[in-house]
Amino acid sequence: MSESESTPEAASTEPLDADEAAPDASEQGSAQFEAQVDTSTVFRVMNLESVVFDLGDPSPQVHLMESEMPFRHISVSIALPEAQALYAVLHGITGRRPSTHELTSAILRQLQADVIAVRVVRHEAGVFYAELDVMTPRGRELFDCRTSDGFILAMRQAVPAPILCAEEVIQSFYV
Repeated sequence: MSESESTPEAASTEPLDADEAAPDASEQGSAQFEAQVDTSTVFRVMNLESVVFDLGDPSPQVHLMESEMPFRHISVSIALPEAQALYAVLHGITGRRPSTHELTSAILRQLQADVIAVRVVRHEAGVFYAELDVMTPRGRELFDCRTSDGFILAMRQAVPAPILCAEEVIQSFYV
């Protein structure tokens, strides 16, 4: 087996015909994104209503409500540091030094990447799972993320990115 056969990344040195032109980076990114996204799942737009710190509960709660009828709501438990970070972004509070989420948001801006949405995709054994949908100059990228981090990064955008929740996740609280 020759070296070019053993490495799938090996590029041919032959010129391409016009009909065989290599797709540009945005087309490749789009194709990769489409392969990652499950288009059969229905998502509902949710409004982040509040972050609640209850002294009797060890985990702060993020309250989300559907933006359209029937206005169903869910509560997501998050850790105290993330609740404080989310509270800070909702109330325009900044520290003397950038927090991890502020730094990540600054990096995204500098790289000309925008969070398009955060999607709550499932709820298993009391844990919410989310994805961060990011538009970059090379195309869309999808990242697995902690739900709380997704919320914070979505709210830290110049125009806050929508929070989307899978219909099946919402329905699981209304059975």
